[in-house]
Amino acid sequence: MKEILREIGMIARALDTISNIEFKEYHLTKGQYLYLVRIYENPGIIQEKLAEMIKVDRTTAARAIKKLEMNGFIEKKEDDHNKKIKKLFPTEKGENIYPFIKRENDYSNTVALKGFSEHEADTLSSLLVRVRKNVEKDWESVKKGNKRNY
Repeated sequence: MKEILREIGMIARALDTISNIEFKEYHLTKGQYLYLVRIYENPGIIQEKLAEMIKVDRTTAARAIKKLEMNGFIEKKEDDHNKKIKKLFPTEKGENIYPFIKRENDYSNTVALKGFSEHEADTLSSLLVRVRKNVEKDWESVKKGNKRNY
C-alpha cells in the first residue's frame, strides 16, 4: 500500500512551518491563521462549526480563538436571538491581514502544483477531497467516542 498519508503529513507540516515563520511578524502563531481565514470567509460562524471545519477539538479551537481575540484579530458578538451563542467576526486588524494570508496560500498552491497540468491539478484536488471525506467519517465517529476496527 502506498504511504499517501505520510506524504500528505509531510506536505502539511512543511507548509504549516513556513506559514508560522512568515506570519510571526503579524503575531499569528501555531496555525492561528487557519482560524482567522475561516472566520474572515465565514463571518458570524460559531466556535463549534469552526472547530469542525478545521478538524480540531473544541478545546484547541477555544484556545486559538481566545488568542486571536486577545490580539485584536477577531471579536465575539452575541446572537440576536440567543444570547448564549457567540458569533465570531474579524476585526479591522483581522481583515487587513487577510490579503497577506491569502497571497501566501495562493503562492504555496502555485509552488505545490508546479509542473502539473490543469487537468492533473483538478484530478489531484478531486482525489484529495475524496480522501478527506473518507477520513471525515472516521473523525466524526471517533469524536463521538467510538473506536475504529483495524
